[in-house]
Amino acid sequence: MKLSRNTFIFFAGAAFSFALVKAMQFSGMLTPYWQLVLDQALIIVIGALGLSIIYGFTGQFSLGHAAFYGLGAYTAGALDKVYGNGNMLFFFLSLLAGAAVAGLVALLIGLPILRLRSDYLGIATLGFGIIVRVGMENGNKLFPVLGGATGMSGTPQVAHFDLIFILTLIVILLVRNFIFSTYGRACTSIREDEIAADVMGIDTTRYKVMAFVLGCALAGLAGGIYAHRYPFLHPASFDFLKSFDFLLIVVLGGLGSMTGTIVTAVGWVFLLEVLRVVLGQNFIDWRGVIYALILVVSIIVRPQGLFSGKELRLLVPDHLKMVTRKEHTHAGSGN
Repeated sequence: MKLSRNTFIFFAGAAFSFALVKAMQFSGMLTPYWQLVLDQALIIVIGALGLSIIYGFTGQFSLGHAAFYGLGAYTAGALDKVYGNGNMLFFFLSLLAGAAVAGLVALLIGLPILRLRSDYLGIATLGFGIIVRVGMENGNKLFPVLGGATGMSGTPQVAHFDLIFILTLIVILLVRNFIFSTYGRACTSIREDEIAADVMGIDTTRYKVMAFVLGCALAGLAGGIYAHRYPFLHPASFDFLKSFDFLLIVVLGGLGSMTGTIVTAVGWVFLLEVLRVVLGQNFIDWRGVIYALILVVSIIVRPQGLFSGKELRLLVPDHLKMVTRKEHTHAGSGN
């Protein structure tokens, strides 16, 4: 099977990045601490791409993404802790279970709430996130393995950089193929003008639910990987601020840009860790201020985001040309 030019460049770039990280590990330049940070960045890339499908490409404002991230983490972690015992086959099965639970819950709540628009949808997803957080804190009353407000530990730590890197590449390709498919184009048309899309015969409810389920399933997958990389899960790790993390990444990277989401996700995780090292215990107190400051500065300096809906060529199939909003506007004005 012959690879297209852009796909070949994508895999070549991925291979170079992988080799570079391995060389840094071997030389000691990449310490175990910063290796953990890098692994976390890749996990956040997966979760952020999920929200990018929901908000960046379909225009559905969600403030509860961390809830699905947490559902995937607790589902995969609990299953592997009780039944897996470090078995790699069960590790993959638990990841699929975490993604499936997050996707199923998204389907159940998506059918009613996706009829809402804009701020109302955001409020509904925020409320759902609070419900899930409370459920995590009290879940031990039904399932003691979850740990409740004290958190859950003991999940087999079988996720390592090589595995996380490969899973991230698979997700990037999956999202790319979805975005540039007929389904992805329909979702983008809903973001641009839902009424016009409806008039053109697009089943807007179907595609909004599809995007919501896929995006939340990716969040669940990311959560499942997180549960197998870090030894302790706590409800506080999946609160509103974590949802805000994902939202900031998608907005700062540029709505409708996979490239922006990926680059911003990695940069955001490393920025937070650098600030954590610099500020020490004061980081928690200043975190909200830092978020607000970064958001205000970005809106003033570059309101359209870092990549403004544009993609690196290696993320665009060879037979397609990425059309930005600006180009679309110019084309329309020329008719």
